[in-house]
Amino acid sequence: MGDHALLDRVLTEADPARTPRDAPPDAAALMMRDRIIRDARAPRRSRAVAVGWASGLATAAAAAVVAVAVLVPQGEAVAEGLDPLDFTSAMSTAATVETAQGALASGDGPAAPERLVRSASWAFDINGSTGETEVVPQLTVLEWEADLSGHMTSILGVPYDPADATANMGAEVSSSGQVSVDLPIEPGQFATAVPEPFGNSERDVATALSAFGMPADPTGAELLTAMTTMLQQWSLTDEQQSQLLSMLETTGDAQGLGSTVDRLGRPAAGLRVTSDDGAASDVVLISADTGRIIGIERTNLEDTDLIDAGAVVSYTLWDVDESLIR
Repeated sequence: MGDHALLDRVLTEADPARTPRDAPPDAAALMMRDRIIRDARAPRRSRAVAVGWASGLATAAAAAVVAVAVLVPQGEAVAEGLDPLDFTSAMSTAATVETAQGALASGDGPAAPERLVRSASWAFDINGSTGETEVVPQLTVLEWEADLSGHMTSILGVPYDPADATANMGAEVSSSGQVSVDLPIEPGQFATAVPEPFGNSERDVATALSAFGMPADPTGAELLTAMTTMLQQWSLTDEQQSQLLSMLETTGDAQGLGSTVDRLGRPAAGLRVTSDDGAASDVVLISADTGRIIGIERTNLEDTDLIDAGAVVSYTLWDVDESLIR
């Protein structure tokens, strides 16, 4: 089965919206999906759009995105995204990275990179008749093997109104127990640029990032794109996480934000990286306890037909507790 056929399966199984389950994503939906993955700008003239966000895979192979394809009333905008996280106790990029690396040096992360990723993300569910929206969190487990087989399971979280300030700012991701995706991946189906575990040195990590699309002398945004793909396929060692943070600091494009609590209630520090086109910014969330990268949130910086400037349009959280995904 080719990459597109596998993606079609995931899109069909993952769709919690009010469109028919057998309705495939159209060209506009796929273009919107690619905007989220590639930092491209969204097309503004389409009636059917995908407003689901990445939920654990960044590549088109083996379900790059669990997307929600919905029908939006023509001429109406989706203006309410999530509120940004609040940050306190401002800290420089250098201090943020140094603190995280101190925790990583004595951490208990995996001894070798693992082909296992537990993540949380969210999607809009939009009623095509009324325009009413809900935020639908999703909790996903991806496991894959050396023969490129594997399995992906997604469980819907409890939906809530995007205008709910408490849910926006608190630990709003909780499981509903409803399985939205139960996807076996046959041998050879999971396409990845890095099928084998890699070492902890800066050179080893940089080589893997290059395979995931990082160019030579990357900007912070280019590095972050490759990092995201890596983290959506591999659970890294603490040493590898430390290398990622050093490389991100070296780009000079990361801004320290201070302390916050992520959407699973975990204390974290933040680094902001603006996309190269200036259309969005990504906040890298770093665990205050472990020093590991535990999430990335994307904020829209320009008004679009879908969402206002300043709204969080997507997030993916990693190192999700196994007990939450049931």
